[in-house]
Amino acid sequence: MNRMKDKVAIITGAAQGIGATYAKALAAEGAKVVLCDLNTPNETAAAIRAEGGSALALACDVTDGAAVQAMVEAAVAEFGGVQVLVNNAALFATLELKPFEQTSSAEWDKIMAVNVRGSFECAKAVLPVMRKQGYGKIVNIASATAFKGAPMMLAYVASKGAVIAMTRSIAREVGDTGIRCNCLAPGLTMSTNVQANAAWADDIVRNNIASRCLKREAVPEDLIGALLFLASADSDFMSGQTVVVDGGSVTH
Repeated sequence: MNRMKDKVAIITGAAQGIGATYAKALAAEGAKVVLCDLNTPNETAAAIRAEGGSALALACDVTDGAAVQAMVEAAVAEFGGVQVLVNNAALFATLELKPFEQTSSAEWDKIMAVNVRGSFECAKAVLPVMRKQGYGKIVNIASATAFKGAPMMLAYVASKGAVIAMTRSIAREVGDTGIRCNCLAPGLTMSTNVQANAAWADDIVRNNIASRCLKREAVPEDLIGALLFLASADSDFMSGQTVVVDGGSVTH
């Protein structure tokens, strides 16, 4: 249980759901974790500390470049560096399913700001630290919907397609400095927030499951193995790639 020993990992959107699951899994493997969300993720941090782990909890809006920079500086001050960034913060579970022409320009901009620019701001902020170390892992979180062209959620799907493209470009730019940038693309995962959205129920969930090779609901714990692989030395000769974890709905 020491794959992440002596590593410092930032996880955005870590207050609950999948982000909290990622944070707990990294801490269980020995990482010192820095957790951020719009509201300070104290509950996640407390759970990690209760298991003997090290956690720093911070409030941070990932669309605010200055706030993101301050968060990275706090991580370095507390733990001495940053080896891993998990760009998990995103708008999804609370979004309304609707035809794309019913999406307002303001809603489009908000989704793009959080899901795309937020990941960009965080990657940009950790870059000097990782370059100085000569090592780093940036794990962007996309979505299997980007490979499906899923309907009724155009802004979200477009944002996650942008994250995949951004991953490839970052990987090309930073590889010579020892930094790897890869992407994890989950399918529909029944997190707490997804379960609370009435849109993600009944036929939509059943049809999604029917499209999979492995015909069951996905839960946040299903993503841990791939996340740890991308964050650890196990994937040190891998960059610019997108790993889909959706039970085999998408194959590529």
